[in-house]
Amino acid sequence: MATASSSKPPTWITAWFLITIPVIFWDAGFCFSRPRSFEGGDLHWIWKGYELYQNIDLVYGVEAYEKGEGFTNAQALMNLIENFLNIAYLYLAHIEESPIAPLVGYVSVHLTVGKTLLYWAQEYFCGFCAIGHNKLSNILFFWVLPNGLWIVVPSLIGYTLGKQLVQQLYVAHEVSKKSKKK
Repeated sequence: MATASSSKPPTWITAWFLITIPVIFWDAGFCFSRPRSFEGGDLHWIWKGYELYQNIDLVYGVEAYEKGEGFTNAQALMNLIENFLNIAYLYLAHIEESPIAPLVGYVSVHLTVGKTLLYWAQEYFCGFCAIGHNKLSNILFFWVLPNGLWIVVPSLIGYTLGKQLVQQLYVAHEVSKKSKKK
């Protein structure tokens, strides 16, 4: 039988969301503020680190922006949707202690994984058009490793929350069976 404490999120899941929520807002801010967020722009000081990244991953760069490529802002919009779901999950899990919190978190992390896999697939199918100019060490350190975290950790969260959801479904099923017998 599930108890109230079994629906409490593990600390590592809460930590992931608390750490990534501001990172996601920061990243989306860079994307939606272009060209002002680029080097030389009046808002560049907020996103100083992107001076390197926009040259590693050209999807974030000046040329893609000037060509009107929409993928960067499309993924930033998806990031915001995921982020609001992440915030909703934390609220539902910690403030409301709602049984739907695991479902919201589960949906959110699977959006994250799906979007990140799409990002990788887009790069593969365009012949590494945005990162292929880099040395392998730069690709691994600045692109694969950080982007890989957005696949691995949300997948682990999805697995953990999925187990919670399955447990809740079994409990609900058992309660339903008992009430039908009465």
